[in-house]
Amino acid sequence: MRRLLPIAWAAVLLAALTVTATLMAQVASAHAARIAEDPADNAILTSSPSQVSATFNERLQTTFAAMTVVGPDANIWSADAPNVRGAVVAVGVRPLGPAGRYTVNYRVTSADGHVVSGSWSFGLTVPGTGTPGPAAAASDEGGDIPTWPFAVGAIIAVGVGALWAIRRRP
Repeated sequence: MRRLLPIAWAAVLLAALTVTATLMAQVASAHAARIAEDPADNAILTSSPSQVSATFNERLQTTFAAMTVVGPDANIWSADAPNVRGAVVAVGVRPLGPAGRYTVNYRVTSADGHVVSGSWSFGLTVPGTGTPGPAAAASDEGGDIPTWPFAVGAIIAVGVGALWAIRRRP
């Protein structure tokens, strides 16, 4: 029993240190963050921009980028595939149609491989004569899954296992 007790405490301590190191590493490794957009968030325009773009605080991976412009009519007004150059992702825009709020949705991959998504909006006050693309699909994007419940669960599991091992030994 006396020999098993230090081993159990060492296992609990090792699990706690591992979880702490994992959580701290995630805090330290910052992901790409949008620092500017064109047109600016909540800008009011009288004519259609030829493209929209977002600038991030670090280089982006060029694969798997997505960017769409969805109009007040729920149609897609962006044209072609997005273009990633360094820290900027951009997509062409068709000549806009109805006046109202247009939302730019993006999904990019930061240099560390983390997927970053978000959106911003701008308004169009003078209706255009453009033709939209297809209707926008409904999005069910959620946020990142928090890691702390898994860390707490791991610590509890190791602690329960250690206590069970200690009590089980004669």
